[in-house]
Order: sequence, then C-alpha cells, then structure tokens
Amino acid sequence: MDSTRQKKIGRLIQKEMSEIFQREVREIIMGTMVSVTVARITSDLSVAKVYLSIFPPQNKEEVYKNIVKHASAIRYTLGQRVGKQLRVIPELQFYIDDSLDYIENIDSLLKE
Repeated sequence: MDSTRQKKIGRLIQKEMSEIFQREVREIIMGTMVSVTVARITSDLSVAKVYLSIFPPQNKEEVYKNIVKHASAIRYTLGQRVGKQLRVIPELQFYIDDSLDYIENIDSLLKE
C-alpha cells in the first residue's frame, strides 16, 4: 500500500519523465515515441520504477537498452527539473510496460 507521499512523488516523476522523453533526450530514444505509463516509488523514496511504453514496437528492445544505458544522464536531467521539490533524486529503474500489447492481442483474438 503506497502512502500519500509516495503517490505524489510517483505522479511528479511520471509527469517530469514524460516531458524529458518528449523534449530533452531525443538522441537516446532514437526517434521513437516513449511514454511513461506509471512511476512507482519505494517506501524509502530511494528507487523509482518507471514503466515505459515504446512505439513503434519494431525496435523496442534496442531503445530500451539505450535508455537503461543512459539512466544516469536521465536521472541527472530529472534532478535538474525536480531538485527544488525532492531532497534526494531516486535511482531510476526502467521496465517495459507491455499492457498495451496484451490488450491489442486480446482484441485481435476477439475479432476472429
């Protein structure tokens, strides 16, 4: 069960990470569209699990590996944006959110 503070920080990180991926790290995401579906933060506020949806899915793994490789630069950029609101910038762990692929698969099965 997440506390109110965890939820607020999670929403803040989700919003800021979305803007970072849209505007500031285009060379890292290699021209794909990356959206942050959810950001969950641990109870000690030290680790943020960021779930990403990557479109188009053809080179999803390559983009994901590039994002993970540049996680420290992305964390630095996040720190520049939210440094006044958070005392410690959490460590970022990225995961691919495949719920949209799952929904699309179920839709295609139902149409048959």
